[in-house]
Amino acid sequence: MTHFDDLLAGYARFRTHGWQEQRTRWEELAVGQSPKVMIIACSDSRSEPADIFDTHPGEIFVVRNVAALVPPFETTPGRHGVSAALEFAVQFLKVEEIVVMGHGMCGGCHAALHRTMDGAEPGRGGFIADWIAVLDEASAGVRAEFPDYANREAGRAMELAGVKVSLANLRTFPCIQELEQRGRLRLRGAFFAINEGILYVLDEESGEFAPA
Repeated sequence: MTHFDDLLAGYARFRTHGWQEQRTRWEELAVGQSPKVMIIACSDSRSEPADIFDTHPGEIFVVRNVAALVPPFETTPGRHGVSAALEFAVQFLKVEEIVVMGHGMCGGCHAALHRTMDGAEPGRGGFIADWIAVLDEASAGVRAEFPDYANREAGRAMELAGVKVSLANLRTFPCIQELEQRGRLRLRGAFFAINEGILYVLDEESGEFAPA
């Protein structure tokens, strides 16, 4: 199991090798960043976009949260972390693509499907319950399709549905609607199957995911 001391040892290796070997690149990044792709991924430790896509620092702008969710556009008071990140990526970094990447064995999607956090108090699961409520309609649909939903087939269906929910919610943002219509922004859905090590990409016309 990795602890903070192990991370510090990794940092020492980075300073000796990674940073020194890419010093020119780091000097460029100190001036600014200009990633073309934003990735919305899950916080799950097994789903690391930089590893999956084999990217270097400065190449992707990443937002991670429970179940890779994008709430719908709203202007109610509150701290809208995902919305703020979207606004920054789209309006200031001028990213050209946004990828929503779900993953296999997602705990947030499992909780949404099985409603395990229903009625929990904040600090004891309530924050999670409020967050994954974004998936309520989708989870009801999966349960209707799979009456015996305590199986991996239903779990995978929920995980894939979560990607589609976030894509739909992205399109509720006026700035994203405008840029997509003008051909200046492209939205993509993807799913990383942990047990297979395979990335699936969504074809929005057919609604199906296929291996990249």
